[in-house]
Amino acid sequence: MPALIITTVTPTVPPKAPHVVGSKTKKATRPTAEIPQFLIDEAQQTQPVAWDPEKHLCFQPPAKIHTMSDIGLEGHEISTTAVSDPFPLFSKEAMVQMRREIFSGPVLEHCRYSSSFNANMVRGMGQERAPFTYNAWWDPETLAKISQVASIELVPAFDFEVANINISINDHDAETAATEAEKTSSVAWHYDSFPFVCVTMASDCTGMVGGETATKLPSGEIRKVRGPQMGTAVVMQGRYIYQQALKTFGGRERISMVTAFRPKSPFVRDETILTGSRAISNLDELYSQYTEYRLEVLEERFLAKLKEERRRVVMRCPYNLADIRSFLAEQKEYIESMLEQLFEVEQIRYLMCGVCKS
Repeated sequence: MPALIITTVTPTVPPKAPHVVGSKTKKATRPTAEIPQFLIDEAQQTQPVAWDPEKHLCFQPPAKIHTMSDIGLEGHEISTTAVSDPFPLFSKEAMVQMRREIFSGPVLEHCRYSSSFNANMVRGMGQERAPFTYNAWWDPETLAKISQVASIELVPAFDFEVANINISINDHDAETAATEAEKTSSVAWHYDSFPFVCVTMASDCTGMVGGETATKLPSGEIRKVRGPQMGTAVVMQGRYIYQQALKTFGGRERISMVTAFRPKSPFVRDETILTGSRAISNLDELYSQYTEYRLEVLEERFLAKLKEERRRVVMRCPYNLADIRSFLAEQKEYIESMLEQLFEVEQIRYLMCGVCKS
């Protein structure tokens, strides 16, 4: 009969992910400021086309990828990549198509949100309202390029996070000093709720001052990166890096597209939480998609462990109590994390019925 193995396992436990401070806005709120009509009119002049990676993907590797070790955060990561230099990802034609969907009637009616971090967002567009954007981010070729930069295979966190559009309209004169831009944020300092993000510039950067994504290192140093033109992107392990988006001056607007990613493998540590998304989402969709992906991860983990146990029995190997207890403790922590994220929040219903209620 197989013997029972009891061993003492002392795994190396990585530091917990940083605490995420959510928006002071506790429920989904529609922005009070309207989108300028010229942006809507301009976007609707574009004739729709289908996503085609051969035409619309124009990836070139970043000149440099800064590692977690480079910025003093080694040991926190799920991959070595901390933040990339800006790199070309989508063609201008692709970004124009995405802007057409962002400023379309159905999206502006049902997908606009506001929070204390960002006064004007579009998110949760989905495949039906934004097929070009959805297909672009879920395309295997796009995912392969993002994963290459991230040094780990990634997939979008779930559909609602494809993609978050941050909209900041410049109301300053073009001659405003650059030092003023450095002091003013478009999006407040924060940690992301998802392991990785890809921040794509969706604006024409001509005449733009500021508009960078700033990261604060453990040493206190602040580094800034910004795509030099429409369609350029930055990949960042945002769950572990303190960051903010700086306001633009001199340009007409700052419109950035932030798509959240998680590890594709169910066996990689995933510290995704909903703190940053809960107050700016349709919870029926957010909770459903979050639950589905988490249960799929658990399913794959348990199936893999079951196969491993069956092989052990066939091979007449000893039962490893410590290993099983460690596995179960890990899944218990994963489930407890889900319970912490899923709770009832009053939310407005304009998303479903077109009427905004406070």
